[in-house]
This record gives sequence, C-alpha cells and structure tokens, in this order.
Amino acid sequence: MDLKSTINLPKTGFPMKAGLPQNEPKLLARWEEQRIYDRIREVRKGAPTYVLHDGPPYANGPIHLGTAMNKCLKDFIVKSKNMAGFDSPYVPGWDCHGLPIEIKVDQMLGGKKLQMAAVDVRAECRKYAEKFLDLQRSQFKRIGVFGRFDQPYSTMTPQYEAAVLDILYRFLENDFVYKGLRSVYWCVFDETALAEAEVEYENHTSPTVWVKYPFAGDPASLDVALKGKKVFTVIWTTTPWTLPASMAVAFHPDEEYVALEAGPENNDEVFIVGARLAASVQEKTGLQSAREIARFPGRKMEYAEFRHPFLDRKIVGVLADYVTMDQGTGVVHTAPAHGAEDFITGQKYKIDPTCNVDKAGIMRYGLPEYEGKRVFDANAPIVELLKARGVLMHSEKMEHSYPHCWRCHNPVIFRATEQWFIGMDTPMKPTTKGSASKLETTGETMRSRTLHEIAKVKWDPAWGEERISNMIATRPDWCISRQRVWGVPIAVFLCGNCGKPVNDPHINRKVVQFVSQHGADAWYTPEADAILSDGHKCAHCAGTKFRKETDILDVWFESGSSHAAVLGHEPNLPWPADLYLEGGDQHRGWFHSSLLCAIGYEGSAPYRMVATSGWTLDEQGRAMSKSLGNTVDPVEIADTLGGEIVRMWVASVDFREDVACSPQIMQRVAGIYRDIRNTFRFILGNLDGFDPVKDAVALEQMQPIDQYMLRQAVEVSADVQRSYEEFAFHKIYHRINNFCGVELSAFYFDVLKDRLYTSGRKSVSRRAAQTAIWRIGEALVRLLAPIMSFTCEEVWQYLPPVGGRLESVHLTTFPEAGDLLGTTEAGVAVDPRQAEDWKTVRAVRETVLKALEEARNQKLIGGNLQAQVTLTAVDPVFSVLERFKNDLRYFFIVSAVEVKKGAGNGDAPVVVQVGKAPGLKCERCWNFSTHVGEDKNYPTVCERCSAVLKEIVKA
Repeated sequence: MDLKSTINLPKTGFPMKAGLPQNEPKLLARWEEQRIYDRIREVRKGAPTYVLHDGPPYANGPIHLGTAMNKCLKDFIVKSKNMAGFDSPYVPGWDCHGLPIEIKVDQMLGGKKLQMAAVDVRAECRKYAEKFLDLQRSQFKRIGVFGRFDQPYSTMTPQYEAAVLDILYRFLENDFVYKGLRSVYWCVFDETALAEAEVEYENHTSPTVWVKYPFAGDPASLDVALKGKKVFTVIWTTTPWTLPASMAVAFHPDEEYVALEAGPENNDEVFIVGARLAASVQEKTGLQSAREIARFPGRKMEYAEFRHPFLDRKIVGVLADYVTMDQGTGVVHTAPAHGAEDFITGQKYKIDPTCNVDKAGIMRYGLPEYEGKRVFDANAPIVELLKARGVLMHSEKMEHSYPHCWRCHNPVIFRATEQWFIGMDTPMKPTTKGSASKLETTGETMRSRTLHEIAKVKWDPAWGEERISNMIATRPDWCISRQRVWGVPIAVFLCGNCGKPVNDPHINRKVVQFVSQHGADAWYTPEADAILSDGHKCAHCAGTKFRKETDILDVWFESGSSHAAVLGHEPNLPWPADLYLEGGDQHRGWFHSSLLCAIGYEGSAPYRMVATSGWTLDEQGRAMSKSLGNTVDPVEIADTLGGEIVRMWVASVDFREDVACSPQIMQRVAGIYRDIRNTFRFILGNLDGFDPVKDAVALEQMQPIDQYMLRQAVEVSADVQRSYEEFAFHKIYHRINNFCGVELSAFYFDVLKDRLYTSGRKSVSRRAAQTAIWRIGEALVRLLAPIMSFTCEEVWQYLPPVGGRLESVHLTTFPEAGDLLGTTEAGVAVDPRQAEDWKTVRAVRETVLKALEEARNQKLIGGNLQAQVTLTAVDPVFSVLERFKNDLRYFFIVSAVEVKKGAGNGDAPVVVQVGKAPGLKCERCWNFSTHVGEDKNYPTVCERCSAVLKEIVKA
C-alpha cells in the first residue's frame, strides 16, 4: 500500500497566490452582473435603516490616497451595518460646480470664452466635471466600494440644483438673507469673493512699515504736557497697499498709551504709542533716547483728529477691542474697505467704506505712484512714497501666516463689495420647516440655534464639538455670493428701480419647479424671464422693471444642501443622516455649511453623529505632494498589489489620527494579507469532501481543543463586531491578524495537522476538527467581508455548500455565537473552567517549545517528533496536565509526554525534561512509538495508523 496516498492532504482550488490585480476585476464584473448593491437592498428591505450620507468629493481629477481612504472607511461602515442587520444604503455624491473646474475650462477656452454666452461656458464646465465624475466612479468601484453608483447624486443635476434653491428661498423667506456692502475675503486672481472655509493659511513674506500720522488737533486736549508740541501717532502694518484706504486710527480703550518726546535730532517730535510696546517701538525706530512726557488711556483718543500721511484727508481716532499689544505699536490704521473688523468699526463711526481696488486687485483713483498697480505690486512704490514724504519711521520684511485662496493658493485680500449674506444673528422664525413647535417661544437666533444643535450631535473624536462650536460662535455673517459662472445661480429677481429682491414664496416655488425641469442653466435664458408675470410690481417701490441676479451661490452652500437633495425622499433614506464622515478640515467646510443649511431648512442638525479622519502623510510625517515625490497612488497600488491591499491599509490605521503611508508600508500590509489568505487556504484545503449536513459533529462530541477554539472564535467575533460598532477598524485588523497568526496558525492548526492528515477520513475526531475549522472559516469570512471584500467573496465560493446559501457573502449577516457553536443553548458560549485550563496548558506549551528548541540546538533531537517530554509539576498545574495527559503529545507535537507530580524548580510551576522518544518512527505519521511493527500486515506503522489503514481497506 502506498502510505502517502492514505494521508488526507489538503486539497482546494483556492489558490495560494491571490493574483489580486488580475482577479479583482473579475469579481467586479461578477458583482455588476449580480447587481450586488440592489441585491443587498432587496435582502435588507424592511430592516432598521442606518444612513451614512456621503460628503461629495470634487470632480476635477483622479482619486488620491485621501479620497481612497475616505471612501474605504465609508464602505467599511456601510457594509458592516448591512451585515449587522441594518438596511444601510449608500448614495455616492460629487461636487461638480465651482472655481477649480471653471478655471480649468477658462484655460482650455482661452480668449474664446469672452465671446461665449454664460450657458455655453456652463456646458463646457459640465462636460469637464462629467469626465472626472466618471473616472472617479470607476476608481472607487475598482477598490471595492459598493454604492448606488448608477444613480449617484451630483450638484449639477436639475433635481439637486432645485433643492439648493429651495433652501436658499427658505432662508430668504425667513429674513436671513440680505444684500449689503461688506469687507470680505477676495481672491484677486480668481476675481471672486471667498467664504472663510475657502481660505487657507500659508507662510507669506510681507513688507512691514511703521508710519507716523500727524495729530491735527490741539495737543493740550490730550494732555497739558503736550501743549505746543508736534505730536504724531505711529501705526504699524504689513499691508502698505491698504494705506491709501486708511480712514481712521484705532486705539484700545482700556490700554495705556504714552507720549514719547524725541530729542533735537528728531525735531523734538512727540510720538503716541501703546505703553506696553513703547520700548519695542523705540528700538525699531531709533528713538532710544526719547523720554515719556505723558500717559493716558486709549479711550482719550476717541474722535482725535489726525492727517493722512500722504493724502489730503482727515483721519479720525476710534476705539476697538481688537487692538492688541503683542506686536507693532498698539495703534492700528483702519481701512474699512479692506478688513472685516475695520469695516465694522467704520460702520460704528459712520466712516466711508468706498473701495478703490477693482475685482482684479488693481488700485484705482490714486496717486501716480501706485495708480493702476495690482495691490501686492503697489507695496514697494507706497513704501518709497512714505520715505519721500518723510513719514516712514522703519520698514522690514516679515514672514507670517497669511490667508490664501484654497483654490489657486495665492494670497487673498479683504475688499468691500456688495454681496449676499446670511445673517448669523437673525432671529429664528417659528415658520421654519419642521421646527414651529421648537422655535415658537425660544427667540433663538441662527447662531444660538446652531450651537444648541451641535450639543445634540455625537462627535468622534470628541474635540470636534468644541472646534465647530468655536467656529460657529465667532464666525461673521455668511457671504454666500460668488462672481463666477459655474454654479447654482442666486435665482432672484431684482427691482430695476430700488434694487431690492423679489421675495414672493409663490414665485420662488415657480423658480424651483422651473429649475427642477430645465436645470440651473435655464436661468441664463430668456425663458426664465417669463416666471415673473407682466405687471408684477416691486413690493418696496412699486417698480415694474426687473433684472435677474447673475451671481452664483458659494459652493459650500451647494454641498451643504446635499442632505435636503438626497435624504427624506425615499423610505430607506430618511432625514437626518445617522453619520457624516470626512476629514478634520470639514469642521469649517462641509460639516459647517451642512449644519447651517439644515438649521435654515429643518431647524435641526442634518446628522446624528460626525466622525473625522486625519491627514495622510509619508513615513517622515510630511504631507504628500508631487513636488516631494512622496505620494502613494491608490490606483497604482490596486494595479500592482491589489485594491484589497489599499483597503487593508485603511483598516490598519486609526483613521482619527494623521496616518502614514508609503510603498514600503503597503508591502508590509501585503505580507499580512498573505498570512490571512493562507489561514483561509488551510481551512478550505482541509474541508475537501466535508459535507456540513452529513459530517458536522456536535459541540459535546468534539475534543476539548476544538471546543476551546470555537469559544475563542466566539470571543473574537464579539470583539470584531464591537469594533465595527465603534468604527475601530484598526482594532479589527490587529485582532484578526493575531487570531489568524497566533491562535490559529501557530497553535490550533499546528496541533490539528496530525489529526486532519492522519486520522480516518470520516472518523469522528477528524470530522470534529473539520467542523470546528468550517465554523471558524464561515465566521471569519463574514467578519472580514466589509474590509477584505474581494478575498472574502472569493473564499465564499469555495466553502462547502449548504442549503439556503446566498450567492454572495455580502448578502449575509455577521455570525452569532450559535453559528460558531452549532447550538443556541444558554451558557454554552462561555466555559470559565475550560478557559482557565487552556490558559495553563498553553503557558506550559510555551515552556515546552522553548525546551525543545534548546534540545534541537544541542543536537539531542533532530525534530520535535523524536522527543519525549517529561513534565514535573505541582498543583494546580499538575491536575490540569493530568486531565489532558492523553492529548498533551499532540498539543506539544512530540511523540510522548509523561506527567509527574513533584516540586517545581524554584518559582517555575513546571519542570520540563526533553529526551529521545522510545520506539521506532512510524512511516505514515512520523511519530515514534513502541508499537511500530506489532501489526504484521503493516509492520512500518504505529498502532494508530494501523487502525486507520484497516478502515481504509475495509471501506
């Protein structure tokens, strides 16, 4: 008899080499054919819903590591919720409007754009956005993301644009919206206003100047010590180009100011500066010898008159709490046209906010020295002008954090222009949709209501609540207008006589219906004019001529309206969402704008929970950039290592922190993947011929080690499902990796090989082992499916067929304890005594393995099966070993074990002695036995193998 042919060697079609780049597309095609997303919806129909609402990525390029991480995290959550028994739909979305796309199209069109109608430019922008929406959709699907990709939401569809306008009109009808002159962030390169969320801070080098303003009143009115003196105040600024717009000088009302008298070398001039900054000013301006001759509070400077340093203009002294004493002079020049705080101060003191800087940042109506220059180019000539006029006291370069445009990354300015705003401190009306009962008697404002709602939301990490609360508490009114073409228009009619908007709910609804049918492009056609009936009169001045507003809405208003466009219209997509998940920068972006839009729309937050992820960095902690050459392309990783490796990398990190990635890290993840794949391959290989219906063995008939490992698997399953609930995917990654590598491969499978390979093919002991690994495999494939979506689907096809089995692992639910144990009997899942026994046995096993290694190193034995181990132990260890004595040789993978009761060695509870096993080597199982040769029919095998061979012959 060929003994090798009697060994139950593993057999499976599940390949050791995954070939992910080649095989994943085949699974994607299979899922497309199955319409897997729709099938999940069918199976989950009627279950409780869990809605993760997708934050729309921008459709202007291929996906990058950050967007891949974001989509994988969402996919983990959605799939795990579906497998936890929820109906968890996922509607992916795209942000398709906005300046980045319009700029790209501008570059493509060149001068041709100037001759094109707005609707034609918008058509070109639409084509550009559609191209990248399609590209990103295919790339997200390539890394295994499930969703309603055939019906996503996009900010450029008519239905979505109409939803945006519906929210705008709710704000308008409830008196939140106003049009007014304000000093707002302005990009002179993109020629548009910017919201705070569209501004990023980067390092910038500015010319810094100390400039003296002559006092124009009676110096004695400030202090008798100044009578007859030449008095000046000294301002400090990092934006010399704003000096032509200087209309006032601001002092802090509660700070002390000093008058410093310079010597004859400075014409005995007197300079008023903040007392706490006097020494610094003296050092910078060379006035070290100046002496203090007077001291008075800042409030004394209110309405004091000064003269502009180079223009024929009076300058008024004003008071402002924002004046600080950390640098400069303690005196701030005030240009209402070019600063948010300056503008507010200007309003308080009724100062003209006229702006003489055009939309391209060109200085107008000024002196020849700077007329026609762009603001940043005007700095140098204005500094020279200050020198020529004898008012420049000091200048230097300063590197500091300065606001930049998030789109073009150029420095921005403040510019006073007429814009549309949403008032943060406007009282809420009880008529706000869905909120009458809540708001009727509260008298809340938009700001206070928003802060109230933030406290109801669960923030993960918890610091997100304070962060967004601080932003809402201190933010100015929301500038929602942009002077561009590609976006949702502020679709209101303006009176040609008084300029006031038509705010008629009936007309507003007609516009919403018009846009939902024809799209926002139609606003730019004559057909939109017909929405206003002939003879319509302005409610303010009775005017009868109207024009359409051509500004578009802030894209953050658009994306912030997504909850209203997507949720609340289908049974399994209720409003509000259970979860929003995006990067930490979205506290001032999408989380922020969505919250404000929802307060205006429903009076409450659009989400129950908000989770935020960190940044993707390289191994040195640097941000990824093409210039540094440290980027990791998820599409390239999918094409070389597999989309599964991208997914596993995402699962391996705590997404709440900044996370590191590199090609080397991806290779390490691929190594872990191979280990887990080999775990599945061992299970599948040893289930050859196993029929769960006929061959499964009940828990009570199993050997203790099988029972123990199934109970361990129950514990792992509970841990993993708990981690899914906590979105702690990194815990799952490490828990499963440890379970597969340490618990299964290095222990259970190692012990099991002898029984699986050498026992009778249909023996109870072998079938018990197969039952255990089958149940563990069935559990693992479902527990890992949300993360290892490709591989688990592949494994699912190779597991033994059972009745009622669904065609995809993604249609199943997570395992319960009864699935692993084969029984739902109460109390079976936990056996404290067994757990404690195995803790002891495994501790002794570690000691034995070390002793065997030493014996091999000392050449006492060749392999472990040549060994006999003698264990000397005291209670309670001895009693445990005595109970397991017949199985210990299998646990330790040696040929014989003897257990003796006796004193341990010092503190060690057990003493291990390794010697050569008695008897001969069995040619079939390679164990040594004194019974080899006893069976004359099979003289080269042990008594155990002899019995198996007889069964084979008999069969």
